Amino acid sequence: MPRLSGTIALPDGSTVRGRLAFDATISAVERAPSRSGDYVVPGFIDLQVNFPQELASQRVSAVELVWLAGELAREGVTGFLATAITQPLERLERIHGIVAEVMDRDREAGDADAGRADAGLLGLHLEGPFIARERLGAHPPFNQKPRGRAFKRILAMDRVRLVTLAPELPGALAAVRRLARRGIAVSLGHSSATLEQACAAVAAGGRMFTHLFNAMAPIHHRAPGLALAGLLAAPAYAAVIPDGVHLHPAILRLVYRCRGARAMLLTTDRVGLLAPAGIRGVPRSAASSWRPRRVLSARLGKAAALRPTAPRKVALAGSTVTMLDGFKMMVEKVGATVAEAALMAATNPAAILNLADRGAIRPGARADFVLLSHDLKLKAVFVGGREVG
Repeated sequence: MPRLSGTIALPDGSTVRGRLAFDATISAVERAPSRSGDYVVPGFIDLQVNFPQELASQRVSAVELVWLAGELAREGVTGFLATAITQPLERLERIHGIVAEVMDRDREAGDADAGRADAGLLGLHLEGPFIARERLGAHPPFNQKPRGRAFKRILAMDRVRLVTLAPELPGALAAVRRLARRGIAVSLGHSSATLEQACAAVAAGGRMFTHLFNAMAPIHHRAPGLALAGLLAAPAYAAVIPDGVHLHPAILRLVYRCRGARAMLLTTDRVGLLAPAGIRGVPRSAASSWRPRRVLSARLGKAAALRPTAPRKVALAGSTVTMLDGFKMMVEKVGATVAEAALMAATNPAAILNLADRGAIRPGARADFVLLSHDLKLKAVFVGGREVG
């Protein structure tokens, strides 16, 4: 049985020096002296990986989403949600069909595909269409109210695991309750909600705040809104994009001090992950119709993406950082421990999706974990006990 030694991040936010024994699942976490300077942390789970827009057309099949799963695994991501931004319902239904096809294929393959170790596609995150028109950001104006026929069509998508919703919209609280009863997590975002409306949505079952501070009003001392709700003690997690552009590191430190690692989670809001033409059967006709402009962050040395929204206007349209970049940002710039960063990057995202077998290093859990050097460089990734090539 394979074993790894080092400093192991545990589900309670602590670490232990020892050995990890595993096959497809973790069989034992043993305290033992170790000279290794490596860290063993649970595999990252990214709840916001933007779905390549080209997959919404009839030109491209699920093969590109499979390619994406392989690319993410090589970055330390062992599970992810494909995220679809606001767009016409028929296009969202097509995206849902592709996600379902890939998930069904993975389930049928099971352990028979012994040579494959890709990130697991865990479902679909609909970042819209139930968002506020004045808070679209880079989303196109196909927003809807969360009720009636549009809401019924969303409910019919059985692979949806997370929905971003503006709580001030007509019918929003009833929608939050219905989604929660269906086991679909609701995240509050792209919204101009008041503090009271935001708190009511959390009380109704809201589980998360989508990219806190972005696509919502800034905190005003006489009119606190959704952003302040994300800083207050609540059962809803504060999701942040730790790329140094969407949030200044000082704001990340503020969120960390207000909420703590147990109530935060990291997402990348990745864009630009489109398979090169010809890779694994992706047709050359599927070349991307949108290449994001980038704004560099001197604080991180990485970049976020900009997208034109009107003549002479642009908006932030996601990031280009990896989950490991964000993990390092939280440790090196914010002051979180490695084990706390593991909570934010793996354990808490798994909790949002009610996944008891992922996101933590403990006996019986899937052997999804990442091996990092003492300076947090990626050394190896394991998915279901198999090392990613």
